[in-house]
Amino acid sequence: MSNLEPNPPELTCTEAGSVLTHTAVQVLEPREVPLGGPRAMTVRRTLPQRERSLIGAWCFVDHYGPDDVAATGGMRVAPHPHTGLQTVSWLFTGEIEHRDSAGNHAMVRPGELNLMTAGRGISHSEVSTAATSMLHGAQLWLALPDASRFADPGFEHYAPPAVAGDGFELRVFLGSLAGSTSPVRTFSPVLGAELLIDAGATVRLALDPGFEHGVLVDRGSPAVNGRQVSRGDLAFLPPGEDELVLTAGGGPVRVLLLGGEPLGETIVMWWNFIGRSHEEVVQYRANWQSQIGAVPVGPGVPEEGSQFGTVVGDTLDPLPAPVLPNARLRPRG
Repeated sequence: MSNLEPNPPELTCTEAGSVLTHTAVQVLEPREVPLGGPRAMTVRRTLPQRERSLIGAWCFVDHYGPDDVAATGGMRVAPHPHTGLQTVSWLFTGEIEHRDSAGNHAMVRPGELNLMTAGRGISHSEVSTAATSMLHGAQLWLALPDASRFADPGFEHYAPPAVAGDGFELRVFLGSLAGSTSPVRTFSPVLGAELLIDAGATVRLALDPGFEHGVLVDRGSPAVNGRQVSRGDLAFLPPGEDELVLTAGGGPVRVLLLGGEPLGETIVMWWNFIGRSHEEVVQYRANWQSQIGAVPVGPGVPEEGSQFGTVVGDTLDPLPAPVLPNARLRPRG
């Protein structure tokens, strides 16, 4: 998914996106961001924001839906570039068609992970299918550590098995939790899982105390380690927490649990690019702008010297990059 808000607004403690603190749990409230177009689909963004840019290597969290495709037009994100990251697509309802310049063509479906590695550079498109009437899910990014950020572009699909427990059901799509392990490759230690909790149930999960963790609430209003969290919020737990206690209350709950070792690096993140300096991101933008309109040598084969390739089988016009701000891009960490 394209990050169509290149310059997130500065936030105060009274605005959406502000941080509320309570003991060890920090709550990040979302802000609404339109993805563009005449009937823009709106997403709820909780990362990045001024007070927190990263949870482990997780650097971007968009949560959307349930979205009535008949009213909004659904998702129609034309070819756009990425560098220095992995995109993680996870759906609750609907279907999205993915195409990229490495030649991958796949469907994103509920309960199934699609992970795309941008590495040194890739372009892709995402379009909700004609059969989709309701679209609901999350689009997440992982920042690649410096040692791996120029990796070859790639793509993996994985349908994690459901693990049933007392009052809950768990699907681990990245990393390991509660005895379930995903085989999907990441470039730093991370965790990603969907957790469904029955009404009235309390779930206790052992956590890696070396990780930071985030709990994105999709349904219900659970207590997270004693702190009540509303739908759409992202609850942050710092390193040192070795247990997650989730209490559903009067209705069922669905959350995404995200975690990872602190990245320990600063990144420069603008539009769809992650680099390490202002100059690097400026060059990525120039490379993409110069590539738009180029005729590929063949299916999926980039022009000589191009960084991002051409999305195979896509007929949409590629998205131009927005104008850079009149200031140096600042590192986040």
